[in-house]
Amino acid sequence: MTSQKTRSPSTPHRPSRGNRDFRKRTQPGGNSPGEKNNSNRSSTPRNAPQFATGPATAQPCILLKAGREKSLLRRHPWIFSGAVERVDGAPAGGDTLAVRDHTGEFLAWAAFNPDSQITARVWSWREQENIGKEFFGDRISNSLAARSGLDFARNSNGMRLIHAESNGLPGLIVDRYGDVLVMQIGSAGPEHWRETIADILQELCKPVCIYERSDSDSRGLEGLQPRNGVLRGVLPENVEVIENGLRFNVDVAAGQKTGFYLDQRDNRALTGTLAKDKDVLNCFCYTGGFSLHALRGGAKSVLSIDASEEALFIAAENLTRNGLDAGKAEWLEADVFQALRTLRDQNRKFDLIILDPPKFAPTAAFAEKAARGYKDINLLAFKLLRPGGLLCTYSCSGGISEDLFQKIIAGAALDAGVDAQIIHYLHASADHPVLLSFPEGAYLKGLVLRVAS
Repeated sequence: MTSQKTRSPSTPHRPSRGNRDFRKRTQPGGNSPGEKNNSNRSSTPRNAPQFATGPATAQPCILLKAGREKSLLRRHPWIFSGAVERVDGAPAGGDTLAVRDHTGEFLAWAAFNPDSQITARVWSWREQENIGKEFFGDRISNSLAARSGLDFARNSNGMRLIHAESNGLPGLIVDRYGDVLVMQIGSAGPEHWRETIADILQELCKPVCIYERSDSDSRGLEGLQPRNGVLRGVLPENVEVIENGLRFNVDVAAGQKTGFYLDQRDNRALTGTLAKDKDVLNCFCYTGGFSLHALRGGAKSVLSIDASEEALFIAAENLTRNGLDAGKAEWLEADVFQALRTLRDQNRKFDLIILDPPKFAPTAAFAEKAARGYKDINLLAFKLLRPGGLLCTYSCSGGISEDLFQKIIAGAALDAGVDAQIIHYLHASADHPVLLSFPEGAYLKGLVLRVAS
């Protein structure tokens, strides 16, 4: 594991995706013994919500405070602890409860979690719905069917099959890499139904392996322990995804997220169309997705920077497996913030710069510090661009809105002394849909900017 480089104390920077996600992970070991077994739950978080409890013998339900049902009436699927008047009965985490307004009127069926600030996540708005195997079979089938019309299979074999709340399955992510499915569970509801969900996926998709990557930091906020391992079948020695005709090795066991960034598929393809005859700088390059698209698109040179030695090793392997010109590619293991300053001091210049950093602000509470980090790297990037150069800049932070992100970039351009135009607004690819009533699903935002000549 590559050691972290020393950072300026003023830089609000979380580790690069490589260093952050190639760490040795705790593997609690194997499958849970049963769907209602809570042995994989961690001890109650210190910030666990406090709300009143009704009679233990009462019919289990969540009763909201007066006036706190408005977001549910707008079909937002989260119920925060502050909206809860009391919880009746003695439900366990992951149990499905009726959610009612202060008069007792039914609002939704939701997965309960007493250990999270999000006390419940909605499964269904229909009172007659039965949350069980048939329900999950229908939801998963609908999610798969919605993707059958997307024109990805022609030159790609990777796809997000289930996108959590936006597909009516809060807390559940499923990605496909060829014959391998990677499942990630982030909340108590799908944790409760884990085995049922795995059985349905095996039946409908018939993968050679279902690998579970339920090891994100967010599980700690849910009172859940991390889990990483094979859930069904046998994991092949090598997992490969084909994207836009390019082949990439995917480390499903230890790589970032579920092993690859499927949400950037369309944006990487766009990069290939912009890169011809350009000197390209790709920051936070991970396993080289943007770099390889730029090289295939005819880039004159590509300098790729990441803090992870392991990620860069895979990136170089990906270059070789695609038969691209290694003489045009340079891989630099470094902290991106420091590397950008070094390139500035060396008066290096580029025609196209890509900034795709890790999540700086998981929630709005981190927005102020994250804004300084985004401004810092974008200001440095503007200074490294030749006149007429292009900057492709991204944020995957849920705590940074699209409007705020654009204001941050505008401030960076102003401080860099450049005039820039937005020529593209970018988002996640179509297999990452956004539910209209759940704007939090629009986490990825990006801009392509042209600096004035």
